[in-house]
Amino acid sequence: MSQSPPPVRELLDVAVSAVGGAERAGQVEMAEAVAASIRTGDHLAVQAGTGTGKSLAYLVPAIRHAVVKGKSVVVSTATIALQRQLVDRDLPRLAKALGTTLGRKPTFAILKGRRNYLCLHRLDGPAEEPDDQVLFDPFAVSRLGREITRLREWASDTETGDRDELVPGVSDQSWRQVSVTARECLGVSRCPIGTDCFAERARAEAGKADVVVTNHALLAIDALGTAQVLPEHDVVIIDEAHDLVDRVTSVATGELSATAVTVAARRAGKLVTDEVADRLIEAGEGLAMLLSEEQTGRMDVLPEPLAVTIQGVRDAAHKCITAIGPERKDDTDAATARKLALSALDEVHDTAVRVLEAFGDDLANRYDVVWVTGDFGSNAPRPPTIRVAPLTVAGLLREKLFGENTTVLTSATLTLGGTFDALARQWGLPGSQRHGVKAEGAASDKEPGDEVRWTGMDVGSPFDHARAGILYTARHLPTPGRDGLPPAYLEELRELVTAAGGRTLGLFSSMRAAKQATAELRDKVGVDILCQGEDSTSLLVKKFAENPSTCLFGTLSLWQGVDVPGSSLSLVVMDRIPFPRPDDPLASARQRAVEARGGNGFLTVAATHAALLLAQGAGRLLRSMDDRGVVAILDPRLATARYGGFLRASLPPFWPTTDPDVVRAALRRLAASAD
Repeated sequence: MSQSPPPVRELLDVAVSAVGGAERAGQVEMAEAVAASIRTGDHLAVQAGTGTGKSLAYLVPAIRHAVVKGKSVVVSTATIALQRQLVDRDLPRLAKALGTTLGRKPTFAILKGRRNYLCLHRLDGPAEEPDDQVLFDPFAVSRLGREITRLREWASDTETGDRDELVPGVSDQSWRQVSVTARECLGVSRCPIGTDCFAERARAEAGKADVVVTNHALLAIDALGTAQVLPEHDVVIIDEAHDLVDRVTSVATGELSATAVTVAARRAGKLVTDEVADRLIEAGEGLAMLLSEEQTGRMDVLPEPLAVTIQGVRDAAHKCITAIGPERKDDTDAATARKLALSALDEVHDTAVRVLEAFGDDLANRYDVVWVTGDFGSNAPRPPTIRVAPLTVAGLLREKLFGENTTVLTSATLTLGGTFDALARQWGLPGSQRHGVKAEGAASDKEPGDEVRWTGMDVGSPFDHARAGILYTARHLPTPGRDGLPPAYLEELRELVTAAGGRTLGLFSSMRAAKQATAELRDKVGVDILCQGEDSTSLLVKKFAENPSTCLFGTLSLWQGVDVPGSSLSLVVMDRIPFPRPDDPLASARQRAVEARGGNGFLTVAATHAALLLAQGAGRLLRSMDDRGVVAILDPRLATARYGGFLRASLPPFWPTTDPDVVRAALRRLAASAD
């Protein structure tokens, strides 16, 4: 630009006017802090409550930076819903509003992992044999054929090839037949589709865009991989940052199963001698036999027979890789078969190596945790699988995210126990933070070799929580047990739902508890109760929002994914403090690792996990300025346990009470005024 661009405050005024909003003090404070972070290179963590307008607060300075400097800014989210909001609503409005002021119209694009896009070359190639579970199920085979036919028809209509645009969707089994991972892709130079590839077109669009919207998983893949996935950028903005560690951990988790070994052997069998392929098949059969005898759960010691079998899988996979040999100038079909085989073999080999190396003598210095998972009692049993995940991703984030980009992290829930310390540790940020944000400064303020510098700030919320909501802790109830919801909990829930006249979101720590509450209360409360799993979650939420005299009961995904403003929701009930299960392999291993280093494992891992979910659950209540209601927590430990103060400090500042009569009277008044 030939002249200096307007300051962020002026651009924000233009943007807010364009979307028909009003100035909010927290939004202005956040926008200026984000601009200062981009300017100085210091990282920023911003807690911005619901209603702050945080997406505009980070998008306006991001767009200004991208247009002025000619560099892309990456915005990463955890949920598809927020991606859609940014790409379909916020960014088009901002591009239109700021174009004249900035001298040109800002551009934006969405980028997902390669597996999310239809692969035209794979679609036209020979179909891969379905796995054994599908082959022995005639209904699954028939469904697979119908869905592949649908995908072929859709391929000629779609402009993006994006799986999320296919409605209704198809099964994962069908999608795998027409898509590839980055490892399986031939590459634009060798693939006959070339630059017409949907994934390559999306990546090309992203490379030219000012703002690239992606997800935490792709951000993690970019950080973990040797090849760059995202376009060149110098600023990353992470919305829904409370979910970052879980999403990165998920990407960094490896799986080893007999099914995966069989698939790898089947693909390799077309390219190597029967003797070499049979060796891998036999190793997979041995793995299946031993895993069927293993108990599910965390493994602290690798049994000798299983260790020998996994070594056999590793060596047989390596033998297949060696037999396939280096890349040759094959025809396209041969090159495709080779890529698919090597992708599966590499995954099996590398995961086997990782499992074998995970068991050191010193518990405090282990990097990975290993566990066995499986589901043998369901209608669709899942075969036993070994999983291996990092105990922490702090080092990865510190090196690959904060070490290479100016990073802004934001969410409505970042302070736990009243500070940023808990999440900062998980992100790999140092314990010390700067207070306040420079009003002036330049990137040169940050000297080479400086420690990672960051600022944490809470810009508050436009809601008056103490006037708009009540935090009710049922102190008189017994401590929850392991055998489902006690009768006293069900009676308390019945009285609360009746007083509210429905309008209740029930957040339960397990699906079993949600179904128990639904079954017990359906004939006793005189209002409809919807239960997660009875229909798609999106349809259930829609029904709940449209009918005030309705309750919606469910589990984890509802804790973070429900946005129902207005009179349809005036009561949020949580049955218990959502600590991780004692047998959760990853949480228990992380807790033990903290204790081995002399720390407080319970507070660092279990209480932090619970505080984050409690805050997210409580955040479902107030979604607009006119909302009023009650957050009811049936677990008395919130009021009686020593860690209760840490958990309460993580919640919005509602007016607190333990008196059930006060709460029921308030709910009846709200129901009457809504009617």
